[in-house]
Amino acid sequence: MATETDYRAKRKAGSAALGRLMKPVRRRLLIARLVTLASCCMALAPYVALTRIGRLLLADGPTDQAAIAHAVSLLLCAVGTQVGLYFLALLIAHRADIVLRDRIQRDMIDTLSTAPLAWYSASTSGRIRKAIQDDAAAIHSLIAHAPVDQTAVIVTPVVLVGYSFTIDWRLGLLSFVTFPVFLAGQAYCMRDMGEKTAQMDDKLADLSSATVELVDGIHVVKNFGRTGRAHRRFTDACRAFADFYWDWCGPLMRVSSLSMGFISVAVLMGIMLGGGLTMAHLGWVGVPEVLVCSLIALVVPRAIMVSASMGWAYQQAGNAALHLLEVLDIERVDYPDPGETPEGNDVVFDDVSYSYRVGEVATPALKGVSLRLEEGTVTALVGPSGSGKSTLATMLARFRDPDRGAIRIGGVDLRRMGERELYRRVAFVLQNPYLQRMSIRDAIALARPDADIATIRAAASAARIIDDIDALPNGFDTIIGGDTDFSGGQKQRIAIARALVADAPILVLDEATAGTDPDCEADIQAALAELVRDRTVLVIAHHAEAIRGVDKIVIMEDGHIVAAGGLQDVADHPYWVSLAGRNDQ
Repeated sequence: MATETDYRAKRKAGSAALGRLMKPVRRRLLIARLVTLASCCMALAPYVALTRIGRLLLADGPTDQAAIAHAVSLLLCAVGTQVGLYFLALLIAHRADIVLRDRIQRDMIDTLSTAPLAWYSASTSGRIRKAIQDDAAAIHSLIAHAPVDQTAVIVTPVVLVGYSFTIDWRLGLLSFVTFPVFLAGQAYCMRDMGEKTAQMDDKLADLSSATVELVDGIHVVKNFGRTGRAHRRFTDACRAFADFYWDWCGPLMRVSSLSMGFISVAVLMGIMLGGGLTMAHLGWVGVPEVLVCSLIALVVPRAIMVSASMGWAYQQAGNAALHLLEVLDIERVDYPDPGETPEGNDVVFDDVSYSYRVGEVATPALKGVSLRLEEGTVTALVGPSGSGKSTLATMLARFRDPDRGAIRIGGVDLRRMGERELYRRVAFVLQNPYLQRMSIRDAIALARPDADIATIRAAASAARIIDDIDALPNGFDTIIGGDTDFSGGQKQRIAIARALVADAPILVLDEATAGTDPDCEADIQAALAELVRDRTVLVIAHHAEAIRGVDKIVIMEDGHIVAAGGLQDVADHPYWVSLAGRNDQ
């Protein structure tokens, strides 16, 4: 559970992240602010012209038409110049936004294309979507609008109120006599705003993640009648956000409404016109001066409200910058080009160690693991949950790199192999294969887009999925997720067909039959038997019956290999005994 100190630290980190993210366009934004400053100074001219026109109209004797025409010309020129400068400032700021967003998107594409595959498994699609979509939009508002608006709402009131003091110091004081009360109320409402905004951002991220998970898995939930349990994370996230927001904002509404009343148009006009006309009656000031200062008084409240919203925008943008940098700063997997070419397809894990890291905390997952997979053999990894078998197996496909030690194919370290060469040699079929929204033909030929239909049909036949595909109206041209959807077992067999088309000599398998019905399991086992033929295979096994006929069994516990060899070599190990016992039951 995050504390207020944590959220305070997050707010500071957000400010630093925002400064780092905006660095490439800082000069452009400075120019936009300077142009806005000139526009704000020009905002004074219309009020000077209005004062002049008022005095001329109320002066004794004949009206000086030429002087009025000159003042009107000044008014029109000043308004035109002010609007033109403001437009130019916005143009510069929007140009900076385009430059920055283009840079962020390019860096994002480059980062995501070189991110470790394990990062995608550890990061929910909801959080990734929020960073790419929502957080990028928050940065847009800050870059394209905030520098101009913030400068305008600070400088314009200062210039105008300063002018009201030059007209008459008493009118100047009267123009913001209610603002101390308003500012006190707003200061009360804005206390701890940074920490609360950071907390709200976490709640929204949880809600976004829960929403995506619910939508992605809704068909499975309904099929198995587990709607109540599956909806619980989503409803809990909704309730947590609603409770937090109401507890935060509810008590502030009365204070905020009361303070807003002190700068309402009715209150300000009552004070300015009542007090100003009284001073005019006493002969201290003229009526034109009262009217101009009254107009100036109406500008200040809007400026303060925009300033408050700018503060909120900066807080949100700081959190957005943190999320973007979390993506942009992930450790990348670098591939040499062209890299070295292995000789053979034997696999060696040499003293491999790896730890998962959350912040400064490291949790060891593998501790000095050494293992050899002879070319053309099948090796099964078994062990309790958390023993490190999935971490070790997926390292062969460079889901992550070891902290210490090396993994070699044909004598070549994976880190010295080119990306194309690595995935030409290594394929994998995991428990929950993801099928993109594309035709079945393209999904099976994903690794070899140039594969002809005969090759694709042969792979589908070997994977025991050809009959299901031919039964569809559009056959291999059926769009997955559009024209139809598949069961878990069917997806597994399409993934196996895809691996067959890839024809990689080394294969990583997570037990593909887990959670399927017996008939589907038989088809998948037959397809796997075809897939592993003449390949170097590393299979993550959860059941004893799934590893019949393998060449080597490796038992892992707590990040170590505790037993390895043929069935006779591990038969007496306590974990294998318990695994075989569960299978008998």
